[in-house]
Amino acid sequence: MFESAVVYLGLIISFFGLILVVRPIRRLGVQKRVHGVAIAVVGILVVAIGFILPAPESRVIHAESRLDEFVPVWQFNELHTTNIAAPPERVFQAIKEVRADEIALFNTLMWIRRGGRALPESVLEARSREPLLALVTRGGFVYLADDSPRELVVGTVVVAPRGTRGTLTPEVFRKRLRPGFALAVMNFAVHPNGVGGSIVSTETRVFANSQSTRRGFAAYWRVIYPGSALIRRMWLRAIERRATRAGQF
Repeated sequence: MFESAVVYLGLIISFFGLILVVRPIRRLGVQKRVHGVAIAVVGILVVAIGFILPAPESRVIHAESRLDEFVPVWQFNELHTTNIAAPPERVFQAIKEVRADEIALFNTLMWIRRGGRALPESVLEARSREPLLALVTRGGFVYLADDSPRELVVGTVVVAPRGTRGTLTPEVFRKRLRPGFALAVMNFAVHPNGVGGSIVSTETRVFANSQSTRRGFAAYWRVIYPGSALIRRMWLRAIERRATRAGQF
């Protein structure tokens, strides 16, 4: 994602500038600490540019999936796809059964995301050995669709106006909400690949329904995007291991 790359480039420049503030490196042409300060400031400006770059809106013309039904319009998304040498039924079962401890780096990245704080068990601190989807749908997400063996969709509210009350249900994702909300929806889609295996994808879409919410979420999204993308890829690998392992017995 270009915008996230800009943010992290700025962070790297800023970090490098701070190093030069502590210890100027003459062979790089940096002879005074003030030069390091200038480099750090440039990095901060690059980060700011990455945060304020526009988040254009995308939309589907004709709904072709359950994800399209619930999020036909979005500003932020990521999509990851893989081939798995197992039939759709087995893959779909693996999607439902994968645990957090089967996903490489999942708990490490969640520890970083929660700032090392100890929290009640949730997706941010998955301690039990229950399936991850069972855990997330007990702690803030709701099932929007479960069309075995083709598609599974879950969703949550990631930003809501102050004082918002109510129970999260699938209807929340279908109705027009007052400004200030950002809704996140993730799916797993499974299709036969024609040779006995499956094409498996997971897509996450986020729709912010006001300009201020979009701007605020853009900064957050562009910071977490690399870790989020890594988790999704590792999640697909964990599904593949479980689905193909099941096929050996």
